[in-house]
Amino acid sequence: MLPLLLATSLFLFCHRGDGVDIDVSKLPPPATRKINFVADIQPIFEKSCYTCHGEKMQRGDLRLDIKQLAFQGGTHGAVFTAGKSADSRLIHLVAGLDPDLVMPQKGDRLTSEQVSILRAWIDQGAVWPDGVDKAKFVDPKDHWAFKAPVRPALPKVKNKKWGRNPMDAFVLARLEKEKLSPSNEADKVTLIRRLSLDLVGLPPTIEEVDQFLADKSADAYDKLVERLLSSPHYGERWGRHWLDAARYADTNGYEKDLPRTIWPYRDWVIDAINKDLPFDEFTIQQIAGDLLPNATTQTRVATGFLRNSMLNEEGGIDPEQFRVEGIIDRIDAIGKSFLGLTVACAQCHNHKYDPVSHKEYYQFFAFLNNDDEPELEVPSAAQLKEREKIQKTISKIEDELLAQHADIPEKMQAWEERMREINYEWEVLEPESYFGAVGTKFIKQSDHSLLALGSSPPYSGYTFVAKTKATNITGVRVEAIADPNLPNGGPGRAPNGNFVLSEISLEITPLDDRSRTNQITFTNATADFSQPGFPVSTAIDGTTTNKLGWAGEDLPGRRNRNRTAVFETEENFGFHAGTLLTFDLKQVYGGELTLGRFRLSILTEKRSLQADPLSQTQRDILAKTPSKRSKAEQRELFTVYRLTEGKRFAEANKKIDEEQKKWPVGPRTLVLAKTEFPRETHIFRRGDFKSLGEQVSPGTPAILHPLPKTENPNRLDFAKWLADKKNPMLARVTMNRVWQSYFGEGLVTTPEDFGTRAEKASHPELLDWLATEFMDRNWSLKEMHRLIVTSATYRQSSKITPKLYELDQYNTLLARGPRFRVEAEIIRDIGLKTSGLLDPTIGGASVYPTLPDGALALAWGNPKWGTSEGGDRYRRAMYTFWKRTAPYPSMTIFDAPTADFSCVRRNRSNTPLQALTTLNDAVFHEISQAMALRVYKEGGADDRSRAIFAFRLCTGRVPDGFELKEILALLDDQKSYFEDRTDKAIAVALSDTTKFPEDVNLHRVAAWTMVTRVLLNMDVTITKE
Repeated sequence: MLPLLLATSLFLFCHRGDGVDIDVSKLPPPATRKINFVADIQPIFEKSCYTCHGEKMQRGDLRLDIKQLAFQGGTHGAVFTAGKSADSRLIHLVAGLDPDLVMPQKGDRLTSEQVSILRAWIDQGAVWPDGVDKAKFVDPKDHWAFKAPVRPALPKVKNKKWGRNPMDAFVLARLEKEKLSPSNEADKVTLIRRLSLDLVGLPPTIEEVDQFLADKSADAYDKLVERLLSSPHYGERWGRHWLDAARYADTNGYEKDLPRTIWPYRDWVIDAINKDLPFDEFTIQQIAGDLLPNATTQTRVATGFLRNSMLNEEGGIDPEQFRVEGIIDRIDAIGKSFLGLTVACAQCHNHKYDPVSHKEYYQFFAFLNNDDEPELEVPSAAQLKEREKIQKTISKIEDELLAQHADIPEKMQAWEERMREINYEWEVLEPESYFGAVGTKFIKQSDHSLLALGSSPPYSGYTFVAKTKATNITGVRVEAIADPNLPNGGPGRAPNGNFVLSEISLEITPLDDRSRTNQITFTNATADFSQPGFPVSTAIDGTTTNKLGWAGEDLPGRRNRNRTAVFETEENFGFHAGTLLTFDLKQVYGGELTLGRFRLSILTEKRSLQADPLSQTQRDILAKTPSKRSKAEQRELFTVYRLTEGKRFAEANKKIDEEQKKWPVGPRTLVLAKTEFPRETHIFRRGDFKSLGEQVSPGTPAILHPLPKTENPNRLDFAKWLADKKNPMLARVTMNRVWQSYFGEGLVTTPEDFGTRAEKASHPELLDWLATEFMDRNWSLKEMHRLIVTSATYRQSSKITPKLYELDQYNTLLARGPRFRVEAEIIRDIGLKTSGLLDPTIGGASVYPTLPDGALALAWGNPKWGTSEGGDRYRRAMYTFWKRTAPYPSMTIFDAPTADFSCVRRNRSNTPLQALTTLNDAVFHEISQAMALRVYKEGGADDRSRAIFAFRLCTGRVPDGFELKEILALLDDQKSYFEDRTDKAIAVALSDTTKFPEDVNLHRVAAWTMVTRVLLNMDVTITKE
């Protein structure tokens, strides 16, 4: 009887899977008649289910209007099983057996009769005839973009003479299909200006235009292409396109938006493009340049692509939350930049449209989840040479010491014995609880150290609580540990990586009587190194008001190392029942001089304690017998030893320190590096980083090419997977964005999304041909630029006829050349170039050109701009310091992205503010003043010559009769106005009214300033024809 009762109970109660039992005895019985899907079931689905589980919405990734998807189920698996209605989740939900989750959630509940009909349909086999679905099923796996591109055959065309390279055949075939003809070739002035703006982002000079016009050779255009491709400004032009995708900025974003140093990454991009680094290598180095077998400083700099994410430094934040947010941003940037997929849509659930699952998103996440976020020093070649010189001088001084003192080997041997004696067996304390004042947050490391991240306050206090069973405790060790996630590598949190420990105190409590507390007195303090003026003894003197304490900053080249302090107790302590240790580390010096990563240990029995001056590397050397040490290793120990002989080697040590002070310090940049402490990766339920689901290992979306099998795939494996020729996305996505830059719109109009919701390419065969050609040409961008700009398609005139406008307003069919306004940075660069102000220097730290008053008024902390002087004031716009919360106004007005997120397609708006900016912005006014002075001095002997000269500076071509007449009329009007208004003429003509140019009529220059303002503001000046 008992087995029967058990079986009955198991039948009546189903386990839902999340701890809730379902009582199926409450279900209405199945209908007894034969059920027809179309007549009985589909109307129920259509009325009650399609709103949330149909074509427009698929909650829980469940869709009930298509047979294949309905049987597939949703997030929780299949919702019905043929022949088993009582076990089917669909029945449980519509019958209301789970009061917390009843379907449908909106509208009327299903009647008992409807539930019975659904049960009967399932029990009768869930028959769903083919061809009756309310929507058409399109398998996303069949989507063209997920299949590797195959080189198509060149299409046949009627006009055999038009094409200049194979690319043209695809364009012409489509035009002939639409019964259209291509436009004539543009004139030579238009071509040189178009080509110059496209390849280097600067207009040609009048001299360059005249030389091109004078060159009647058949290869004149090809020579122009080669000259521009070899220009160092080519890397700037195409680097700026990539920096949009890389979300490059000079600040961290969020509320505080503090400055960061990452311009070496920007320079790496420019240099890589100028050198025509193959795009597969360009990809690999940016994703995993630090993991390459022969990684260099430059390949590490390349990982700045991943570090361009925003960084939140507000007080009270959870550092882990924003570490995760940074990885989410990196996934988004990789998805848009390299894959052309909206991968981010799978962060909270399976992708609604594309075959990227929630799990696959976090497998993707796992590749990026095991990294530190360090700053890397990037010394210049000159600095490296100077360092080598200093090191040789120091070695020479040490050689002289060794030669002068024959007893050094003997004395070093005795010193080494002393070093072995002080290699104590410390008990590292595991923190039970910890707290940081003023918003400091910690992440506990596996070695029991605490890493402070998030907001970096000017001062703080740390409370560290631990337990121990030890007795006869005599000393406490504080380790300040260098860490790649800290400024300059730490071990402190100040911008230079330093710290000041103002005071350490310790209170002890017996574990068996928490009401008793004792305060421990420290009597002796030693450190492996104390910064001059900040001796370790001041950390136990009981005083914090003098703002002294123990600090660890050494001379340049010897900074940012682990530091150790040992504090000896007045009396032994430790309760037999165990001891609760409560440490208080006060850090009140200010200037963010707080500990970044630290660890505490205790020692028993020993007395006359001394801090260990040797690093772990030096201890490993010490463990070797002298005969087994290399010369470099022996010298490493001698360098430590000579510092202990303060009086004997005082003069030599002083000379060495003087040399060390000369050590040149290079700029630093944000990079990525493999972490010392690997992390597990879990699925975040609904994208919540605190709601951990299934643990996952690194992997890639199954819809794309497979990841080669390796035991523990890492970021380098992922980078190689991205750059694999089997990847159906990378070459297509890259060439589509290149095409977009030339023609204003990509062959696929959504460069960030090649998924199933994207429009089909306007010329799919051309896109595949470009992708395969790109890979076959060793991923050379220069080769593809050369191919595109030498095509007949590119060289067409941009003039539009009424017929073309009617048939192809947006030039999708490419029956004419490109014509659209240039980007924000190029507008400014055109002005600087035509005025003669442009400083063509390439690379270097970001600059601060003139900024309108009040532009930073709403930014946090009232930041100062500090306008650059000299040539830096007139650098190309791409070098302008980019503050995310207050981006440079004139560039945002012309649609420059904020760099908060990856941008692979800029908007192109037309607003009155844009015209007002180029007319009245302080920079553009200064440009017009400089151009007016240039026109007046260089433009010729009369106003007509100057007018032609000015127009050519702006457009490259000679003005027609009407244009010239209008310019001269405006000039005459302004000359009349300023003739008797000297004060106004000076104010308009000069940016610096204390410096008057010689032999210049400022009344005339003022008139020309008004004219140049108009010329610089013309549509033709800021448009690529």
